[in-house]
Amino acid sequence: MADKKQLRVIAEPFVAPGPSGVAVRDRLGHLTEQDEEVLRLVGEHLGRLASRDLAVRCRDGLDHSADTWAVRKRDLTGESSSRWAGSITKATHEQWALARRCRLAHIQSLEAGVRTLMHRLSQPVGKKGTRKAPGGYRSQHEWFMKSRRLRTLEHRLQAAREEWEAGRVHVVRGGRRLLNIRHHLDAAQLTEAEWRQRWEAERWFLQADGESGKRFGNETIRVTPDGEVSIKLPAPLAGHANAPHGRYVLACRVRFAHRGTEWADRVTADRATAYRVHYDAGRGRWYLTASWQRPAVTTVPIEAARAHGMIGVDTNADHFAAYELDVHGNPVGGPHRFPYDLTGTAGHRDAQIRHALTRLLHWARQRGVRAIAIENLDFAAEKTREKHGCRKRFRQLISGMPTGKLKARLVSMAAEHGLAIIAVDPAYTSQWGAQHWQQPLTGNTRKTTRHDAAAVAIGRRALGHPIRRRTAPPPHDQSDRAGHRTAQASSGTRGREETRPRIPGPRTRSVRAGCGANAGDQNAQHRSERSAEHESWKQDSLPLSL
Repeated sequence: MADKKQLRVIAEPFVAPGPSGVAVRDRLGHLTEQDEEVLRLVGEHLGRLASRDLAVRCRDGLDHSADTWAVRKRDLTGESSSRWAGSITKATHEQWALARRCRLAHIQSLEAGVRTLMHRLSQPVGKKGTRKAPGGYRSQHEWFMKSRRLRTLEHRLQAAREEWEAGRVHVVRGGRRLLNIRHHLDAAQLTEAEWRQRWEAERWFLQADGESGKRFGNETIRVTPDGEVSIKLPAPLAGHANAPHGRYVLACRVRFAHRGTEWADRVTADRATAYRVHYDAGRGRWYLTASWQRPAVTTVPIEAARAHGMIGVDTNADHFAAYELDVHGNPVGGPHRFPYDLTGTAGHRDAQIRHALTRLLHWARQRGVRAIAIENLDFAAEKTREKHGCRKRFRQLISGMPTGKLKARLVSMAAEHGLAIIAVDPAYTSQWGAQHWQQPLTGNTRKTTRHDAAAVAIGRRALGHPIRRRTAPPPHDQSDRAGHRTAQASSGTRGREETRPRIPGPRTRSVRAGCGANAGDQNAQHRSERSAEHESWKQDSLPLSL
């Protein structure tokens, strides 16, 4: 007999921590020509300083220290100010660190690809794979092409490791994607002048870190509670100031419609608030983004999150499949689907995700639950070309699912609605959900999909119940002869000793179901001296149906 597949250990569900930061944005409307000219001059000047500082930081590599940081900041202070220099050096260091982490992730991806190729090349051509390891390649031609790819990946891996050990990174101020568009202007439907305008705007630098205890939480870019925006001009541009102490006050006023009260409380109390001025060259508009950190908040205990039921959510390439469950793990009502379209630009995709999540959260509030269960997805190691081979469509499918952005947005948006997010292990949820829940939840007027059943499985796992709907019946030497019973209620459940609901259909030829003399006496119906509910094979959840 073939060995059964060994199931991997299922991780325990946990409550996802809340957001640690907040960002709001408003448009800088009704700017005068002089306002726009001053913003351009400041952005260009500070952008040149930021580019120069990034080049110095990249040359330092692993030799960076607090002393070299201080030297860089001191060199920039004379051409800007102490606070502008601090913001530039901090942003430069964060950009270098991000590139460093991306290089490490690239190395790990190359190592996984090399291991997979070496294993499959070592297998005979045409050998079938197993559940634990893939087999050989299908033909000699494919084997030859993969052997060439192995040499290519090994060369890339060696070069990446050398760069990692030397501390070299690849950074493009303005974005590598926008840089590559320069060679495909026709496909992007842009002229050279339009591209140049976007490229220069992305390389500008107009952001300042907040300072607690300073006036309105920021001395460099200051926004008063009534919306007045003023900027501390760098030393070479001090002649453009229209206010005392080398400041320039914009003619417009800002008003943050979202989280405006929270922002006003912060600036009134002189708490640190960071600002960033951004120019959208495509629309020709200026925007101001305010951001601040929130204190660490203790997450809700998972028992408290489960107290009012749960909504299980299955993430798919084009929709969220959601199902409501009560505290015992029983599905309530019917499935709900929240579609979205992930085609088009990045802004369109992000708007689609936010719109779908908004509808999901509003529905959760209407149902009165306090938590949403979602799979703890991470496809970083599951979408490689070597692992899935010629399954290009499948690789594109999982690559298009915004798992990282989804988790970040869902946690931050749910916190505003007072909802907790419970992350569960995604192992076997689709398989077991379809096996145990798809058919029972399908009726003449309701079609339950595999994704809806997976949502039920996710919700039950978050509630601490097993996904399986039925338990094994009693042994043959006990009553009912391995009969019809489903999972039993726990000993603390109210009403567990009450009369069972009537089962339609004839029981015998003479006495119909539910009409016998002992129909309401469970002990009389039982052949032994004890009720079936007192047996040792009970399960800690209420039955779905009897």
